[in-house]
Amino acid sequence: MSAQLNQHLGKKLRLRRTSLGLTQTQVAQAINVTFQQIQKYEKGTNGVSSARLLQLSSFLKVPIKYFFEDYQDFNEANTNISAPQNLNYSFLVKLFADLEPVEKNKILELLKDNNKDLKKVI
Repeated sequence: MSAQLNQHLGKKLRLRRTSLGLTQTQVAQAINVTFQQIQKYEKGTNGVSSARLLQLSSFLKVPIKYFFEDYQDFNEANTNISAPQNLNYSFLVKLFADLEPVEKNKILELLKDNNKDLKKVI
């Protein structure tokens, strides 16, 4: 694992920990390591194993991807994901499917109207 990635993960860990008002000792106790180990993770001195990252994400109540957000290589890898695989897209499709026909028609009309307005601007 690159030193740059270790530093990035450490910054994300420190950001989440401090935003929750937790000490390094509290996080360390939760995942059964020393507070010095948390210090090393946060400084990027030590890499975080996948098992520890899973424990941290669970304790800090964030998805695993939180630690990789804003990391250049992670964002480039995700630019090739197709829309159906996107969780937000899937969520919206499910919501739309559960609507009554009248509600669906209202939304479709609204989208058509907005599309016309957009074409006028362009």
